[in-house]
Amino acid sequence: MGVKHKDLTQFLSVPALCLYLVFFVYPLVQGFAMSFTNWDGMGNASFVGIDNYVRFFSDGRAMNDIRTTVVFALASATLLNLVGLAYALLMDRDFRLRGLVRVIIYLPAIISPLIMGYIWYFLLQPQRGFLYHALMQLGLPDIVGNWVLSYPKSLSVLVAVNVWQFAGMTMIIYLAGLQSIPGDLIEAARIDGAGRCQVFFRVKLPLLIPAIRINVVTNIIGSLSVFDIIMSLTQGGPGYSTESLSIYIMRMCYGNRTGYSTAVAMMLFLLILIPVLVSLRLTRSKE
Repeated sequence: MGVKHKDLTQFLSVPALCLYLVFFVYPLVQGFAMSFTNWDGMGNASFVGIDNYVRFFSDGRAMNDIRTTVVFALASATLLNLVGLAYALLMDRDFRLRGLVRVIIYLPAIISPLIMGYIWYFLLQPQRGFLYHALMQLGLPDIVGNWVLSYPKSLSVLVAVNVWQFAGMTMIIYLAGLQSIPGDLIEAARIDGAGRCQVFFRVKLPLLIPAIRINVVTNIIGSLSVFDIIMSLTQGGPGYSTESLSIYIMRMCYGNRTGYSTAVAMMLFLLILIPVLVSLRLTRSKE
């Protein structure tokens, strides 16, 4: 019976394996082969070797996009985990209307990032946004200023909007991890004289390693592949200073440089894969 059950389990995994091969492995292999061609998306493709990769590393705009993407990912992933964990610790307490507050925090995550970006642009639009007029009516200076003309301010607004929208999703995972911790462990630590900080760092945080792994990986992937929020808020401006690699790939593809854009997509794949593997290795060793 055990052998038959094992054979049945392997048979049931075949459809999932076929979908994985068709929708992930095949496009990846096909894209890797295409990255060595000069295909324009319409005509025949010819082999150009590593010219696309050489062109990528010699393109100042592409190097700036790597910097912007990495800075955005580092800031967003870090803040998402810190804010999400703080939310989870607050929502783990018992108080009135706790369920409603959880819904309010999580609600922005179900809205399209493109729509959310446009909403925030109408709120923060220099000289015309709702926040600008509200501050003027209150006799206060415009604390945001003309952020669309400044790279540091534009990037800060992008990170803030991204964290505000997706912190609730991070909170849900941390909250599930906190609620899975046995209450006996926390009670035993308090009986032994541990304070709140000691309970958190010595009991809760080590048991949250699986939740930390999930949040770190998902936040890194989402932040490095950012597209919607930047397109709706800054469209990569001022100039191309806040353009991400995803937007660069799209623009190169629409510019009849499909082979080159595929090579850039391969570089983005590596840019995402390396920190994900490193974070998985670090969290596994901590666990």
